[in-house]
Amino acid sequence: MFRRLRDCHNVADMRLLAKQRLPGPIFHYIDGAADDELTYRRNSDAFQDCDLVPNVLVGVETVDMSVTVLGQELAMPLFCSPTALQRLFHHDGERAVALAAEKFGTLFGVSSLGTVSLAEIDALIKTPKMFQFYFHKDRGLNDKMLQSAKAAKFEVLTLTVDTSTGGNRERDLYTGFTSPPRLTLKSLASFAAHPMWALNHLLRKKFELVELKDHISEGSNVAVSVGDYFSDMLDQSLDWADAEALRAKWDGPFCLKGIMSVADARKAVDIGASAIMVSNHGGRQLDGSRSPFDQISEIADAVGGKIEIILDGGVRRGTHVMKALAAGANACSGGRMYLYALAAAGQPGVERALGNLRSEIERDMKLLGVTKISQLGRDMLRYR
Repeated sequence: MFRRLRDCHNVADMRLLAKQRLPGPIFHYIDGAADDELTYRRNSDAFQDCDLVPNVLVGVETVDMSVTVLGQELAMPLFCSPTALQRLFHHDGERAVALAAEKFGTLFGVSSLGTVSLAEIDALIKTPKMFQFYFHKDRGLNDKMLQSAKAAKFEVLTLTVDTSTGGNRERDLYTGFTSPPRLTLKSLASFAAHPMWALNHLLRKKFELVELKDHISEGSNVAVSVGDYFSDMLDQSLDWADAEALRAKWDGPFCLKGIMSVADARKAVDIGASAIMVSNHGGRQLDGSRSPFDQISEIADAVGGKIEIILDGGVRRGTHVMKALAAGANACSGGRMYLYALAAAGQPGVERALGNLRSEIERDMKLLGVTKISQLGRDMLRYR
């Protein structure tokens, strides 16, 4: 079925439009995950094991969706998690997502493997920005990225901690996906079948990992899979002392992305982190691990009030956000929820995706009988 943007009313619709518009290797990079993709599916399926219990007759003509997280005031409790390689999905890449996030008054995360410079993002928007930090073996590169984030006035630094080696992303092995894309007999037909994508990729500004290209050729001038990049370029000796030292070098809110256990959540508190993103990297690293939603209540019971908790991953509906916040999260974030939309239609696509989710959150709050996010609580949840 041929789809148009105006036909996209949810994340699943955006996924189908993205599949229609992207070459196979690029689509499957967004859509795929590790091994048998059990954890990827569980990230969203976990919400189905929990039911909402609404209250009525409380007067919900006006609701306040705003939250304050990582010191930033957001107009809704959902933000755009940092994701890599965005100009492969649409030629505007991070520019489109930044402007859409600004329109909806929410936080935008930029990856170390970003394709638009931090300085350009800073010049583009006034709303809060998060820089996601991959800890490289090249300590000079680490220092350079930190200084670039400070110079571009990024408010939040987030260290990803679940990439000690690359996950086994078998779809990428089947399709031959690399960054930058490598033309092979297997991929050429798919690229040729999507001429608009191919023309944009070939004729617009060269694709490169802007913050890395002057230190590392891989990913910009030398084709490499993301799994191999993680395994070869990132520092596998990264430990809690390194995380604490990085926090000490940063002047603002500091977050750890990829925390899944209570023990690690407590260590995050101990090193002075402002927040944790409860995340399994979208199911792209350790298959068979728990979903973020499965862990929220346990982690909130252990460290709630001591550190902010962000559920990252699996969010496809406003009800998912309601359940996560009621279980103890302070906010939610996601990647595929807007990446499909970026691939589908650039900035208008991301705006439609965020608008759809914002409308769902507002509607769900009214149907639950709450007018403020702070009114959500465990008494509204029942687990099957």
